[in-house]
Amino acid sequence: MLTVGTLTLVTAVSHSYAIGGMAAGAVGIGSALGAPVLGSLADRAGQRIVLLVAAVINTLAVAGLLAAAYLTPGYGSVADAVGVFIAAFLAGASCPQVGPMARVRWMALTTRNLSPSSTTGGRSVAANRADLDTALSYEGTADEITFVLGPALVGVLASMVAPWLPLALAAVMTITLVPAFAIHPSQLAVVPAPRKASAGVVPPGGQTTQVTPERRNRWAGAVVAVPVVAMVCMGTFFGATQNALSAFSAQYATAEIAGLLYAVMGLSSAVAALSVAFWPQRFSLASRWVAAALAMSVLSLLLLLPAGIWPMVFVLLILGIPVGPVMVTVFSIGGVVAPAGRMATVMTALASGIVAGTALGSYLAGQLAETQGPSAAFVVSMAAAAGLLLLGVVTSLVMKRQPQA
Repeated sequence: MLTVGTLTLVTAVSHSYAIGGMAAGAVGIGSALGAPVLGSLADRAGQRIVLLVAAVINTLAVAGLLAAAYLTPGYGSVADAVGVFIAAFLAGASCPQVGPMARVRWMALTTRNLSPSSTTGGRSVAANRADLDTALSYEGTADEITFVLGPALVGVLASMVAPWLPLALAAVMTITLVPAFAIHPSQLAVVPAPRKASAGVVPPGGQTTQVTPERRNRWAGAVVAVPVVAMVCMGTFFGATQNALSAFSAQYATAEIAGLLYAVMGLSSAVAALSVAFWPQRFSLASRWVAAALAMSVLSLLLLLPAGIWPMVFVLLILGIPVGPVMVTVFSIGGVVAPAGRMATVMTALASGIVAGTALGSYLAGQLAETQGPSAAFVVSMAAAAGLLLLGVVTSLVMKRQPQA
Protein backbone atom coordinates (compact mmCIF):
# COMPACT_ATOMS: atom_id res chain seq x y z
CA MET A 1 0.00 0.00 0.00
CA LEU A 2 2.87 2.39 0.70
CA THR A 3 4.37 2.42 -2.80
CA VAL A 4 1.09 2.26 -4.73
CA GLY A 5 -0.58 4.65 -2.29
CA THR A 6 2.22 7.18 -2.73
CA LEU A 7 1.99 6.84 -6.50
CA THR A 8 -1.77 7.36 -6.44
CA LEU A 9 -1.74 10.23 -3.93
CA VAL A 10 1.05 12.26 -5.52
CA THR A 11 -0.26 11.69 -9.04
CA ALA A 12 -3.73 12.83 -7.98
CA VAL A 13 -2.44 15.94 -6.20
CA SER A 14 0.24 16.96 -8.72
CA HIS A 15 -1.63 15.81 -11.86
CA SER A 16 1.65 14.37 -13.16
CA TYR A 17 2.48 10.73 -13.79
CA ALA A 18 6.18 11.61 -13.76
CA ILE A 19 6.10 13.26 -10.31
CA GLY A 20 3.93 10.45 -8.96
CA GLY A 21 6.36 7.88 -10.31
CA MET A 22 9.32 9.72 -8.80
CA ALA A 23 7.63 9.88 -5.39
CA ALA A 24 6.94 6.13 -5.52
CA GLY A 25 10.54 5.71 -6.60
CA ALA A 26 11.71 7.64 -3.55
CA VAL A 27 9.78 5.20 -1.35
CA GLY A 28 11.52 2.34 -3.12
CA ILE A 29 14.99 3.82 -2.83
CA GLY A 30 14.45 4.46 0.86
CA SER A 31 13.29 0.91 1.45
CA ALA A 32 16.11 -0.52 -0.63
CA LEU A 33 18.65 1.24 1.54
CA GLY A 34 16.86 0.81 4.85
CA ALA A 35 15.78 -2.83 4.60
CA PRO A 36 19.25 -4.44 4.70
CA VAL A 37 20.15 -2.19 7.62
CA LEU A 38 17.09 -3.39 9.53
CA GLY A 39 17.93 -6.99 8.58
CA SER A 40 21.50 -6.65 9.79
CA LEU A 41 20.33 -5.12 13.06
CA ALA A 42 17.85 -7.97 13.50
CA ASP A 43 20.62 -10.53 12.92
CA ARG A 44 22.62 -8.97 15.72
CA ALA A 45 20.07 -7.60 18.19
CA GLY A 46 17.02 -9.75 17.53
CA GLN A 47 13.86 -9.09 15.57
CA ARG A 48 11.63 -7.87 18.39
CA ILE A 49 13.31 -4.56 19.24
CA VAL A 50 14.06 -3.75 15.60
CA LEU A 51 10.46 -4.26 14.50
CA LEU A 52 8.99 -2.31 17.40
CA VAL A 53 11.18 0.72 16.78
CA ALA A 54 10.63 0.57 13.02
CA ALA A 55 6.85 0.45 13.47
CA VAL A 56 6.83 3.70 15.45
CA ILE A 57 9.23 5.53 13.14
CA ASN A 58 7.42 4.39 10.00
CA THR A 59 4.03 5.52 11.29
CA LEU A 60 5.41 8.99 11.94
CA ALA A 61 7.13 9.04 8.54
CA VAL A 62 3.92 8.17 6.67
CA ALA A 63 2.11 10.92 8.55
CA GLY A 64 4.85 13.29 7.41
CA LEU A 65 4.41 12.13 3.82
CA LEU A 66 0.69 12.89 3.93
CA ALA A 67 1.38 16.35 5.33
CA ALA A 68 4.06 17.07 2.71
CA ALA A 69 1.83 15.93 -0.15
CA TYR A 70 -0.96 18.34 0.74
CA LEU A 71 0.93 21.23 2.31
CA THR A 72 3.81 21.64 -0.13
CA PRO A 73 3.20 24.89 -2.01
CA GLY A 74 3.35 24.96 -5.80
CA TYR A 75 3.27 21.39 -7.08
CA GLY A 76 3.74 21.77 -10.80
CA SER A 77 7.37 20.75 -11.22
CA VAL A 78 9.89 18.28 -9.87
CA ALA A 79 11.78 21.04 -8.10
CA ASP A 80 8.65 22.04 -6.20
CA ALA A 81 8.12 18.47 -4.99
CA VAL A 82 11.49 17.96 -3.27
CA GLY A 83 9.86 17.97 0.16
CA VAL A 84 7.46 15.26 -0.94
CA PHE A 85 10.32 13.15 -2.27
CA ILE A 86 12.24 13.46 1.03
CA ALA A 87 9.19 12.45 3.05
CA ALA A 88 8.58 9.51 0.71
CA PHE A 89 12.20 8.41 1.07
CA LEU A 90 11.98 8.45 4.88
CA ALA A 91 8.72 6.46 4.82
CA GLY A 92 10.35 3.81 2.65
CA ALA A 93 13.57 3.65 4.67
CA SER A 94 11.71 2.99 7.93
CA CYS A 95 9.29 0.40 6.54
CA PRO A 96 9.23 -2.67 8.90
CA GLN A 97 10.52 -5.78 7.11
CA VAL A 98 7.82 -8.20 8.23
CA GLY A 99 7.89 -10.49 5.18
CA PRO A 100 11.64 -11.21 5.16
CA MET A 101 11.76 -11.66 8.92
CA ALA A 102 8.81 -14.06 8.76
CA ARG A 103 10.80 -16.18 6.30
CA VAL A 104 13.74 -16.18 8.68
CA ARG A 105 11.45 -17.47 11.43
CA TRP A 106 10.11 -20.25 9.20
CA MET A 107 13.65 -21.31 8.30
CA ALA A 108 14.69 -21.33 11.94
CA LEU A 109 11.62 -23.32 12.99
CA THR A 110 11.90 -25.96 10.25
CA THR A 111 15.65 -26.41 9.81
CA ARG A 112 17.13 -26.21 13.31
CA ASN A 113 18.54 -29.46 14.72
CA LEU A 114 18.40 -31.11 11.30
CA SER A 115 21.06 -33.45 10.00
CA PRO A 116 20.94 -36.38 7.56
CA SER A 117 20.77 -38.84 10.46
CA SER A 118 18.52 -36.94 12.86
CA THR A 119 14.84 -36.51 13.51
CA THR A 120 12.98 -33.67 15.20
CA GLY A 121 10.05 -34.59 17.40
CA GLY A 122 9.89 -38.04 15.85
CA ARG A 123 9.57 -36.66 12.33
CA SER A 124 11.99 -37.37 9.52
CA VAL A 125 14.34 -34.82 8.01
CA ALA A 126 12.47 -35.13 4.71
CA ALA A 127 9.22 -34.23 6.45
CA ASN A 128 10.81 -31.14 7.96
CA ARG A 129 12.19 -30.11 4.57
CA ALA A 130 8.70 -30.53 3.16
CA ASP A 131 7.47 -28.25 5.92
CA LEU A 132 9.99 -25.63 4.84
CA ASP A 133 8.89 -25.91 1.21
CA THR A 134 5.28 -25.49 2.30
CA ALA A 135 6.13 -22.56 4.57
CA LEU A 136 8.00 -20.69 1.84
CA SER A 137 5.18 -21.34 -0.61
CA TYR A 138 2.75 -19.97 1.96
CA GLU A 139 4.94 -16.87 2.38
CA GLY A 140 4.99 -16.36 -1.37
CA THR A 141 1.22 -16.61 -1.41
CA ALA A 142 0.95 -14.23 1.53
CA ASP A 143 3.14 -11.74 -0.34
CA GLU A 144 0.98 -12.02 -3.41
CA ILE A 145 -2.18 -11.52 -1.35
CA THR A 146 -0.71 -8.31 -0.01
CA PHE A 147 0.03 -7.31 -3.60
CA VAL A 148 -3.64 -7.99 -4.33
CA LEU A 149 -5.22 -6.38 -1.29
CA GLY A 150 -2.87 -3.41 -1.10
CA PRO A 151 -3.44 -2.04 -4.62
CA ALA A 152 -7.11 -3.02 -4.45
CA LEU A 153 -7.60 -1.05 -1.22
CA VAL A 154 -5.70 1.87 -2.70
CA GLY A 155 -7.89 1.81 -5.80
CA VAL A 156 -11.17 1.52 -3.91
CA LEU A 157 -10.41 4.01 -1.14
CA ALA A 158 -8.71 6.57 -3.38
CA SER A 159 -11.46 6.54 -5.99
CA MET A 160 -14.44 6.33 -3.62
CA VAL A 161 -13.24 8.43 -0.67
CA ALA A 162 -9.96 10.36 -0.98
CA PRO A 163 -6.37 9.78 -2.20
CA TRP A 164 -4.97 10.28 1.32
CA LEU A 165 -7.00 7.51 2.96
CA PRO A 166 -4.93 4.49 1.77
CA LEU A 167 -1.74 5.84 3.31
CA ALA A 168 -3.55 6.74 6.53
CA LEU A 169 -4.88 3.19 6.74
CA ALA A 170 -1.41 1.80 6.06
CA ALA A 171 -0.04 3.81 8.98
CA VAL A 172 -2.76 2.48 11.31
CA MET A 173 -2.03 -1.11 10.23
CA THR A 174 1.68 -0.58 10.80
CA ILE A 175 1.38 0.73 14.35
CA THR A 176 -1.02 -2.05 15.37
CA LEU A 177 -0.10 -5.20 13.42
CA VAL A 178 3.69 -4.93 13.25
CA PRO A 179 4.09 -4.86 17.06
CA ALA A 180 1.83 -7.94 17.25
CA PHE A 181 4.18 -9.75 14.89
CA ALA A 182 7.24 -8.44 16.73
CA ILE A 183 6.22 -9.97 20.07
CA HIS A 184 4.81 -13.22 18.66
CA PRO A 185 6.50 -16.26 20.32
CA SER A 186 7.95 -17.37 16.97
CA GLN A 187 10.55 -14.61 17.30
CA LEU A 188 12.22 -16.66 20.02
CA ALA A 189 13.24 -19.27 17.41
CA VAL A 190 15.63 -16.78 15.79
CA VAL A 191 18.70 -16.41 17.98
CA PRO A 192 20.90 -13.36 17.25
CA ALA A 193 24.08 -14.63 15.65
CA PRO A 194 27.67 -13.49 16.19
CA ARG A 195 29.46 -11.88 13.27
CA LYS A 196 31.32 -15.08 12.38
CA ALA A 197 28.64 -17.69 13.05
CA SER A 198 29.24 -21.04 11.43
CA ALA A 199 25.73 -22.52 11.38
CA GLY A 200 24.24 -23.24 7.98
CA VAL A 201 20.79 -23.59 6.46
CA VAL A 202 19.26 -26.70 4.97
CA PRO A 203 18.36 -25.90 1.35
CA PRO A 204 14.56 -26.00 0.94
CA GLY A 205 13.46 -29.18 -0.71
CA GLY A 206 16.99 -30.21 -1.58
CA GLN A 207 20.03 -32.14 -0.38
CA THR A 208 21.94 -30.91 2.62
CA THR A 209 25.05 -29.11 1.43
CA GLN A 210 28.02 -30.19 3.56
CA VAL A 211 30.86 -27.71 3.05
CA THR A 212 33.30 -25.98 5.33
CA PRO A 213 32.30 -22.51 6.57
CA GLU A 214 35.16 -20.93 4.62
CA ARG A 215 34.19 -22.58 1.33
CA ARG A 216 30.49 -21.92 1.88
CA ASN A 217 30.96 -18.23 2.77
CA ARG A 218 33.24 -17.66 -0.22
CA TRP A 219 30.77 -19.34 -2.57
CA ALA A 220 27.71 -17.65 -1.02
CA GLY A 221 29.34 -14.23 -1.14
CA ALA A 222 29.95 -14.64 -4.85
CA VAL A 223 26.47 -15.82 -5.85
CA VAL A 224 24.13 -14.09 -3.39
CA ALA A 225 24.05 -11.07 -5.71
CA VAL A 226 22.27 -13.10 -8.39
CA PRO A 227 18.95 -13.56 -6.54
CA VAL A 228 19.17 -9.97 -5.28
CA VAL A 229 19.51 -8.64 -8.83
CA ALA A 230 16.69 -10.97 -9.83
CA MET A 231 14.46 -9.36 -7.23
CA VAL A 232 15.40 -5.97 -8.66
CA CYS A 233 14.12 -7.25 -12.00
CA MET A 234 10.98 -8.55 -10.33
CA GLY A 235 10.37 -5.21 -8.68
CA THR A 236 11.01 -3.41 -11.96
CA PHE A 237 8.34 -5.59 -13.52
CA PHE A 238 5.92 -4.70 -10.71
CA GLY A 239 6.64 -0.97 -10.73
CA ALA A 240 6.53 -0.61 -14.49
CA THR A 241 3.30 -2.59 -14.73
CA GLN A 242 1.68 -0.50 -11.99
CA ASN A 243 2.55 2.80 -13.63
CA ALA A 244 1.76 1.60 -17.13
CA LEU A 245 -1.64 0.41 -15.92
CA SER A 246 -2.28 3.87 -14.45
CA ALA A 247 -1.78 5.41 -17.87
CA PHE A 248 -3.69 2.58 -19.57
CA SER A 249 -6.71 2.83 -17.27
CA ALA A 250 -6.80 6.62 -17.69
CA GLN A 251 -7.47 6.07 -21.39
CA TYR A 252 -10.54 3.92 -20.79
CA ALA A 253 -11.80 4.88 -17.32
CA THR A 254 -9.88 6.63 -14.51
CA ALA A 255 -6.30 6.24 -13.35
CA GLU A 256 -7.48 5.30 -9.84
CA ILE A 257 -8.67 1.84 -10.97
CA ALA A 258 -5.12 0.85 -11.91
CA GLY A 259 -4.77 -0.74 -8.47
CA LEU A 260 -7.77 -2.94 -9.13
CA LEU A 261 -6.36 -4.03 -12.49
CA TYR A 262 -3.01 -4.81 -10.91
CA ALA A 263 -4.76 -6.84 -8.22
CA VAL A 264 -6.04 -9.23 -10.89
CA MET A 265 -2.48 -10.29 -11.69
CA GLY A 266 -1.80 -10.73 -7.99
CA LEU A 267 -4.73 -13.11 -7.61
CA SER A 268 -3.48 -15.64 -10.11
CA SER A 269 0.07 -15.16 -8.87
CA ALA A 270 -0.98 -15.97 -5.29
CA VAL A 271 -2.67 -19.22 -6.31
CA ALA A 272 0.33 -20.23 -8.41
CA ALA A 273 2.74 -19.43 -5.56
CA LEU A 274 0.82 -21.72 -3.21
CA SER A 275 0.98 -24.51 -5.77
CA VAL A 276 4.78 -24.60 -5.56
CA ALA A 277 4.52 -26.59 -2.32
CA PHE A 278 3.12 -29.48 -4.36
CA TRP A 279 5.67 -29.42 -7.19
CA PRO A 280 7.88 -32.55 -7.37
CA GLN A 281 11.20 -32.42 -5.51
CA ARG A 282 13.06 -33.59 -8.60
CA PHE A 283 12.08 -30.30 -10.29
CA SER A 284 15.10 -28.36 -9.02
CA LEU A 285 15.00 -24.77 -7.85
CA ALA A 286 17.04 -23.52 -10.81
CA SER A 287 14.83 -25.38 -13.28
CA ARG A 288 11.72 -23.92 -11.66
CA TRP A 289 13.18 -20.44 -12.03
CA VAL A 290 14.01 -20.87 -15.71
CA ALA A 291 10.67 -22.44 -16.61
CA ALA A 292 8.56 -19.85 -14.78
CA ALA A 293 10.63 -16.90 -16.00
CA LEU A 294 10.37 -18.15 -19.58
CA ALA A 295 6.58 -18.28 -19.32
CA MET A 296 6.58 -14.84 -17.72
CA SER A 297 8.69 -13.38 -20.55
CA VAL A 298 6.45 -14.80 -23.26
CA LEU A 299 3.17 -13.86 -21.59
CA SER A 300 4.33 -10.29 -20.89
CA LEU A 301 4.20 -9.66 -24.64
CA LEU A 302 0.41 -9.86 -24.36
CA LEU A 303 0.37 -6.55 -22.46
CA LEU A 304 0.61 -4.73 -25.79
CA LEU A 305 -2.59 -6.26 -27.19
CA PRO A 306 -5.60 -5.13 -25.08
CA ALA A 307 -7.67 -2.17 -26.28
CA GLY A 308 -10.04 -2.06 -23.32
CA ILE A 309 -10.38 -2.78 -19.61
CA TRP A 310 -11.80 -6.31 -19.80
CA PRO A 311 -9.26 -7.63 -22.33
CA MET A 312 -6.52 -6.29 -20.05
CA VAL A 313 -8.11 -8.08 -17.07
CA PHE A 314 -7.83 -11.37 -18.98
CA VAL A 315 -4.19 -10.73 -19.93
CA LEU A 316 -3.23 -9.84 -16.35
CA LEU A 317 -4.95 -12.95 -15.01
CA ILE A 318 -2.88 -15.17 -17.31
CA LEU A 319 0.33 -13.20 -16.81
CA GLY A 320 0.19 -13.62 -13.03
CA ILE A 321 0.47 -17.43 -13.19
CA PRO A 322 4.29 -17.63 -13.54
CA VAL A 323 4.99 -14.60 -11.31
CA GLY A 324 4.32 -16.29 -7.95
CA PRO A 325 6.50 -19.35 -8.62
CA VAL A 326 9.41 -17.13 -9.65
CA MET A 327 9.21 -15.19 -6.39
CA VAL A 328 8.97 -18.33 -4.23
CA THR A 329 11.92 -19.89 -6.04
CA VAL A 330 14.18 -16.85 -5.78
CA PHE A 331 13.52 -16.54 -2.05
CA SER A 332 14.26 -20.26 -1.64
CA ILE A 333 17.55 -19.91 -3.48
CA GLY A 334 18.34 -16.90 -1.32
CA GLY A 335 18.03 -19.17 1.71
CA VAL A 336 20.47 -21.65 0.13
CA VAL A 337 23.17 -19.07 -0.67
CA ALA A 338 22.82 -16.92 2.47
CA PRO A 339 26.05 -16.71 4.49
CA ALA A 340 25.77 -18.40 7.87
CA GLY A 341 24.27 -16.14 10.53
CA ARG A 342 23.15 -13.53 8.01
CA MET A 343 19.77 -14.90 6.99
CA ALA A 344 17.79 -11.77 7.92
CA THR A 345 20.29 -9.59 6.07
CA VAL A 346 19.92 -11.63 2.89
CA MET A 347 16.13 -11.92 3.14
CA THR A 348 15.77 -8.17 3.62
CA ALA A 349 18.21 -7.58 0.78
CA LEU A 350 15.98 -9.68 -1.47
CA ALA A 351 12.93 -7.75 -0.34
CA SER A 352 14.70 -4.44 -0.81
CA GLY A 353 15.65 -5.57 -4.30
CA ILE A 354 11.95 -5.84 -5.08
CA VAL A 355 11.28 -2.38 -3.71
CA ALA A 356 14.29 -0.83 -5.44
CA GLY A 357 13.20 -2.43 -8.67
CA THR A 358 9.68 -1.14 -8.14
CA ALA A 359 11.15 2.34 -7.80
CA LEU A 360 13.16 1.92 -10.99
CA GLY A 361 10.20 0.48 -12.88
CA SER A 362 7.87 3.21 -11.65
CA TYR A 363 10.30 5.91 -12.72
CA LEU A 364 11.07 4.48 -16.17
CA ALA A 365 7.45 3.60 -16.93
CA GLY A 366 6.28 6.98 -15.63
CA GLN A 367 8.59 8.84 -17.97
CA LEU A 368 7.58 6.70 -20.94
CA ALA A 369 3.88 6.87 -20.10
CA GLU A 370 4.10 10.66 -19.87
CA THR A 371 5.74 11.07 -23.27
CA GLN A 372 4.78 8.01 -25.33
CA GLY A 373 1.80 6.34 -23.69
CA PRO A 374 1.17 3.05 -21.85
CA SER A 375 2.44 0.75 -24.61
CA ALA A 376 5.94 2.16 -24.29
CA ALA A 377 5.72 1.81 -20.50
CA PHE A 378 4.80 -1.87 -20.82
CA VAL A 379 8.09 -2.44 -22.68
CA VAL A 380 9.85 -1.90 -19.34
CA SER A 381 7.79 -4.77 -17.90
CA MET A 382 8.78 -7.03 -20.77
CA ALA A 383 12.47 -6.15 -20.40
CA ALA A 384 12.34 -6.94 -16.67
CA ALA A 385 10.79 -10.35 -17.35
CA ALA A 386 13.53 -11.07 -19.88
CA GLY A 387 16.12 -10.13 -17.25
CA LEU A 388 14.61 -12.65 -14.85
CA LEU A 389 14.94 -15.35 -17.49
CA LEU A 390 18.58 -14.50 -18.13
CA LEU A 391 19.40 -14.56 -14.42
CA GLY A 392 17.57 -17.87 -14.09
CA VAL A 393 19.84 -19.38 -16.71
CA VAL A 394 22.89 -17.98 -14.89
CA THR A 395 21.64 -19.46 -11.62
CA SER A 396 21.14 -22.85 -13.25
CA LEU A 397 24.75 -22.85 -14.41
CA VAL A 398 26.12 -21.62 -11.08
CA MET A 399 24.18 -24.06 -8.90
CA LYS A 400 25.44 -26.98 -10.94
CA ARG A 401 28.94 -25.91 -9.87
CA GLN A 402 28.21 -25.17 -6.20
CA PRO A 403 30.69 -26.83 -3.83
CA GLN A 404 29.58 -30.16 -2.48
CA ALA A 405 31.21 -32.58 -0.07
